[in-house]
Amino acid sequence: MTKADIVERIYERARVSKKDASDVVDLVFEVIKTELEGGEKVKLSGFGNFVVHDKRPRKGRNPQTGEEIIISGRRVLSFKASQVLKGTINQGFVDPASESEP
Repeated sequence: MTKADIVERIYERARVSKKDASDVVDLVFEVIKTELEGGEKVKLSGFGNFVVHDKRPRKGRNPQTGEEIIISGRRVLSFKASQVLKGTINQGFVDPASESEP
């Protein structure tokens, strides 16, 4: 699903103009992005949590030369789905590996 698909779904369900739907989607993403850039957690009830983690610099190796290098520190984004979202996704799912043969 793309951002354009989200706009289309909002347009169909909320009966607003496509421009208004697009503006709302852009604004929501901008607010989320701004909060994450500031190091804040974003918790969307019934959906999940977005959290920014700081990774420290660490030692690594160049796989071609074997030379030891320092991998610089960075910020990484992680997402953890809520139990509600996990339940919705897994509703009616039957794991083929858990089915036993008679």
